[in-house]
Amino acid sequence: MKKALLVIDYTYDFVASDGKLTCGEPGQVLDEKIASLIKQFIADQEFIVFANDLHEENDSFHPETKLFPPHNIRGTKGRHLYGQVGEMYNLYKDKVLWLDKTRYSAFAGTTLSILLKERGIEEIHLVGVCTDICVLHTAVDAYNLGIPTVIYAHGVASFDAAGHEWALRHFEHTLGATIVQ
Repeated sequence: MKKALLVIDYTYDFVASDGKLTCGEPGQVLDEKIASLIKQFIADQEFIVFANDLHEENDSFHPETKLFPPHNIRGTKGRHLYGQVGEMYNLYKDKVLWLDKTRYSAFAGTTLSILLKERGIEEIHLVGVCTDICVLHTAVDAYNLGIPTVIYAHGVASFDAAGHEWALRHFEHTLGATIVQ
C-alpha cells in the first residue's frame, strides 16, 4: 500500500517558544518523533508533504485575521520549519514536497488530492500542529474524499489541551481514523 506522510504546520510561528501563535512545549516535544517518521518514510520511498500555512502581511480579507494574531507571514522566520524537522526538510528537499496552504485543511484550495491520486497514494499519515485545527480539518477533508487516515497521537499537539484530546477522540470515533499511540 502506498502511503504519504503529511507534516502539517510544523513551523517556527506554531512551535518555537517565541512563535507568533505557538503551541510551545507540546509542539516542541514532537520534533524527534516527526523527524523519525520522516526518516522512515524516506527509507521506504514514500511520499512526504510539508503542508504549511501561508499568510500575506496586512491581509484584512483572510478570515483568520479576526481570529488569530498575524502568523506564518510570507518571507518571515515564522514560516521556517522548526528544529530537526527543518533540518530533515533541507536534507531531503529533492525527495519531499513543500505545499503552501491558506486555509486550515491541507486540501482546501491546493492540489493535494490530485498529487495523492497521481502517486497512487492509498493512505495518509498525519503529524504536526494544531491537532484541533489544521490537523483536524485535513483529516475531515481526507475522510470526505475517502482517504484512509492514520494519526500519530505523539506526533500532534495543540495550544489547547482540551481541544487536542477532543480531536484525538473525534479522529477515531467519528472519522474512523487509525490512532497510533
